[in-house]
Parts: sequence; C-alpha cells; structure tokens
Amino acid sequence: MNTVLLLIHVMVAVALVGVVLLQRSEGGALGIGGGGAGGFMTGRSAGNALTKTTAVLAASFFATSLALSILAVHQKPASTILPAGQGGLAPLQVPAAPSPAIPQAPTAPSAPQAPQSQ
Repeated sequence: MNTVLLLIHVMVAVALVGVVLLQRSEGGALGIGGGGAGGFMTGRSAGNALTKTTAVLAASFFATSLALSILAVHQKPASTILPAGQGGLAPLQVPAAPSPAIPQAPTAPSAPQAPQSQ
C-alpha cells in the first residue's frame, strides 16, 4: 500500500512540475516566455486548462502527502532501538573506573656484587 501510494505521489509531483513549467510567464522574472503569438499553448482556454490542471495536481499532491503521513504514523517503527523493556537494545553499561594504584616506597639500592672467580 505504501509503495503504490508513494509511486502515485512521485508521478503527481513530476506532473505538477511539468505543468507549472508549461505555464506562461506573467512577465518579469527572467524575461522569457509570455510574449509572441507563436507560443506553445497560447490563448485563454489553454491558460484555463493549465490552471485547472495545476489545481487538480496540487490537490492530489496534498492528498497523497497527507495519506503517506497518516500511514507512517500507524505503522510499527522500523528501528531496532526501542526504549528499555520493549525488546530493543540493552542499555549501555559503563564499566567502573579502576582505583589508582598506591605507589610503593622506593627500595634502597643493593650493594654491587663482586665478580666470582673461577
């Protein structure tokens, strides 16, 4: 269900981008589009069709976004990290720091031994 809805959502998004890019510029931003009689899809009826198509695609984009978010809330979490007691990972155990060793008093140097003769 999620996969099908996600595919529909992506197709609607791509179609919405395409329809918005087909619309005639209202003059100004980049100085392109809007002028000339030989433009693609010119005329009042084409403008109304593109406007209605944009509205329908925008509404369906909103609806699929809302449906995907509702489905995501009602599903089990896919994470393996769950709160303690719910079968997730065990809490982290910090090992106790070893106590510092007490330094020993230095021992007196021993007298050098004489070499043994054979």
